[in-house]
Amino acid sequence: MSFFITTPIYYVNDVPHIGHAYTTIACDIFSRFNKLKNEDTFFLTGTDEHGQKVEKAALAQNTDTQIFVDEMSKNFRELVPYLGCDNDDFIRTTDDKHKSAAKFLWNKLKNNNQIYLSNYEGWYSIRDEAFYQESELTKVENGFVAPSGAPVEWVKEESYFFKLSEWEDKLIKFYEKNKDAILPKSRYNEVISFIKGGLKDLSISRTTFKWGIKVPDEDNHVMYVWIDALCNYITALNYPDINNNNFKKFWPGVHIVGKDILRFHAVYWPAFLMAADLKPPKKIFAHGWWTNEGQKISKSLGNVINPYEIIDQYGLDQIRFFLFREVPFGNDGDFSKDAIAQRVNADLSNNFGNLIQRIASFIIKNANSEVSKPNEIKEKDNKLLQEFNIAFRNYLNNMENFQIDKALKNIFEYLSEVNAYVDEQAPWALKKTDINRMQDVLYFITLITIKCSVLLQPVIPSSIDKILKIYNLSLKDLNLVNIEDFNPNTIKLNKSNPIFPRIEQ
Repeated sequence: MSFFITTPIYYVNDVPHIGHAYTTIACDIFSRFNKLKNEDTFFLTGTDEHGQKVEKAALAQNTDTQIFVDEMSKNFRELVPYLGCDNDDFIRTTDDKHKSAAKFLWNKLKNNNQIYLSNYEGWYSIRDEAFYQESELTKVENGFVAPSGAPVEWVKEESYFFKLSEWEDKLIKFYEKNKDAILPKSRYNEVISFIKGGLKDLSISRTTFKWGIKVPDEDNHVMYVWIDALCNYITALNYPDINNNNFKKFWPGVHIVGKDILRFHAVYWPAFLMAADLKPPKKIFAHGWWTNEGQKISKSLGNVINPYEIIDQYGLDQIRFFLFREVPFGNDGDFSKDAIAQRVNADLSNNFGNLIQRIASFIIKNANSEVSKPNEIKEKDNKLLQEFNIAFRNYLNNMENFQIDKALKNIFEYLSEVNAYVDEQAPWALKKTDINRMQDVLYFITLITIKCSVLLQPVIPSSIDKILKIYNLSLKDLNLVNIEDFNPNTIKLNKSNPIFPRIEQ
């Protein structure tokens, strides 16, 4: 089995913010999850560096456009490891291999009679790099704005068009056969409704600016930024060589995107691919937006969340955990400092961290830093082990269905039961009355703690590395394939420090 997951490539006209961090961490979680299943996994991210917005941003800074995008792309590249993400490739649309791939795709579409030259006249948003029908716009004092709130202007120019209208029925047919190709379900319904509303041919070149990939055999036209940008997903798999190992192994892939760019990924991109005789994406998941303390995040309000600052303040794994435990993946969420503290303290510090710390310390102090497999399993022990297997199955099912919050909920509800077992069995009391039973109880708690740690690794990887070191283990020893059968004769412990200090509000 193989798994290919991508972030959208990030637009370099500004610096990274929490929205970029959220999407990248989501992809990293699914990448790590699939690696833990021993699947060949490829995680791609990168930067989108062409278009009118970039040209204007470079001009505003009085900087050469290539120098500007080199600097801006570096900001996004450096953020990835800071977020604890382990990507396999970082692509830039200014890479020579990408330009070649985009030109090949263009020529393939042209040779397949999918492109024609005409004139474009209509509403265009520079900020969204998107064309809109008037029915989609909202009237304001100075004209119209797009659904995103971006201003639009009336554009009239010569343009190449892609025959999007020809793909209406084929897209509907594909999505009706593959009802989970767009998630969550509400987004699927939104896309189907848009397609059934009628697709018009799409303008795919511009003549009003120069910063882009030149249309083959044309001096004045550059490719519309979306036909250029979307091609990155296959460029990274060495397209146009579709017989190479990477392309054959990993395409089609899974795209994680913000809901604002769903249409480009779920309508335009599959149509381009099918028109070029390629398979459409396996899955497109559109997530929601974040507000900050209940307010829309915007530069004008001065409440943009800097990922570096928030991670410095609360900790990397704490922020990774909060983002995906607090809000159902796909929904909008509110970024609140109180909510971060409450969530981290309740789940990581009290429920999980305290369990590790108090049991590991007790074993080191009272059991010579070691626990051994019991000869006898009592009914309560067996119930605890069986409930892990149920929680594990639910976790796998939820992760396969892109429901990270539910997967985490499975684990933390189970950890609450483990803590109840600890309190009920009371190894500190057994120390005085039944030392053998104390040893058995400590083994079961330790075993379960290790197993739960492996399940949490995709979300909080650096913390789990530290936790597994307490038990002299690593992910070389454990994964989601062998976790149920993991049952060592002895587990030797090292001294531990608190992994998740409480956040003081």
